[in-house]
Amino acid sequence: MLFNSIEFLLFFPTVVLVYYSVPGKLRMYWLLLTSYVFYMGWNPTYALLLLFSTVVTFCSGLLIGHAMDLRKAGKRVVVHEKVYVALSFGINLSILFFFKYFDFVVDNINVLRSSMSLDQITPKFDVLLPVGISFYIFQALSYTVDVYRCNVRVEKNFFKYATFVSFFPQLVAGPIERSSNLLVQFDEPHRLSLGAVRNGLLMMMWGYFQKIVIADRAAVVVNQVFNYSSYYNGFELIVGMILFAVQVYGDFAGYSCVAVGAAQIMGFDLMENFHRPYFATSIADFWRRWHISLSTWFRDYLYIPLGGNRKGKTRRYVNIMIVFLCSGLWHGAAWTYVIWGALNGLYQVFGSLLKPLRQRIIQATGIRSQTFSHRLLQMLLTFILVDISWIFFRANSLGSAVSILRRLFVWNPDVFINGSLLEMGLDSTQWMVLCAGILILVCISAFQEKRISLISLLQKQQIWFRWIVYLLVIFSVLLLGIYGPEFDTSAFIYFQF
Repeated sequence: MLFNSIEFLLFFPTVVLVYYSVPGKLRMYWLLLTSYVFYMGWNPTYALLLLFSTVVTFCSGLLIGHAMDLRKAGKRVVVHEKVYVALSFGINLSILFFFKYFDFVVDNINVLRSSMSLDQITPKFDVLLPVGISFYIFQALSYTVDVYRCNVRVEKNFFKYATFVSFFPQLVAGPIERSSNLLVQFDEPHRLSLGAVRNGLLMMMWGYFQKIVIADRAAVVVNQVFNYSSYYNGFELIVGMILFAVQVYGDFAGYSCVAVGAAQIMGFDLMENFHRPYFATSIADFWRRWHISLSTWFRDYLYIPLGGNRKGKTRRYVNIMIVFLCSGLWHGAAWTYVIWGALNGLYQVFGSLLKPLRQRIIQATGIRSQTFSHRLLQMLLTFILVDISWIFFRANSLGSAVSILRRLFVWNPDVFINGSLLEMGLDSTQWMVLCAGILILVCISAFQEKRISLISLLQKQQIWFRWIVYLLVIFSVLLLGIYGPEFDTSAFIYFQF
């Protein structure tokens, strides 16, 4: 069930109405039921995987807690807590490997076998990727580690824990929540708040605007350029690259806004997943702003356990590369994703190595690093590096990505006058709508970067003015969104991860 579907627009109000109608003790069970209904909208069978992962991590938490209690009581512990953590990770990552990476491994084995003139391996079954499996498995595994680290208490109510893992607003594409934030909220009484409903709806509408008006419209050009990249050169490829940066941000940040807004309407606070990443002034800053829930997950559960920056610079750089290679694989079972991750890791390593040189140049030349122009230059350079890496993220194959990079500098000045831009999927009117949408996105992001709350400013205005703004937002999504037979309404990009 997609957020941008008629089914969800009927499903969500029903969930909210019943949620606030039933007694508080029953609300958790209602959310658990509706979350599984939501997930089974894709494939009912795969709900069993969600349930199995939930049972494994829940039992792991109980066993870890029991072992710790025995140790505190001075009693002999037969099985160490680390064993239960390892079993939880081993079982869940095995599930993830089979459904997400089995075909990838078989394909690479077949490449090696082919080079040795051996017969190809042909599996007797097809493996389909369950939607959102990477998200809910990582969320469940974080609970196991948090219990082991004593960051959260052991949850003994299975239904509450199952609701935490399956909570439908963030189930299939995040944010990847922590038990220390979301799980404890199921113990709190959630009273209907008109302010929370209003702010949640505004957040959802802003998410829909980013997804349906901007991202899906940009996707038309992006798909044309990347699917038929051999027909394009220079400026056209750059347009496709830039618009993919817009698409992937509008798509994923839009989903996160809808998720956060939907949860807020029901009284839950989800973590911020995007913090205006294209305003970043370095790659490290970008990754503090982009997909924050995943970045912090890898930091807390992989980078720090590997040693973080505590064991010298060389080990730190190795740890960074391990994290980003794993991040690349997490995003997809293809070498393009691995290279995308490796590029972002190398950006950070070289950025750290060159930092002393940059500081000496700034001191020697008297560059004023606090000025807007210097910050703007840093943002531009960061965006260029990020956008180059996006080529590998979006390209249909490694060969296609390399081909695009080779032809980036093959310029054809005629593209500005021969109308070829209008042959990339959008007519002049659609281009104007897209550019206007991007401009609105940039302006609102600039206000937010200056810590100016537009919602707070709006609430200070007269009621007639507020409703004009509300209606403008609603009608802009309804009238300017991508609908109908001319365009294919697309799923959110991160659903495939």
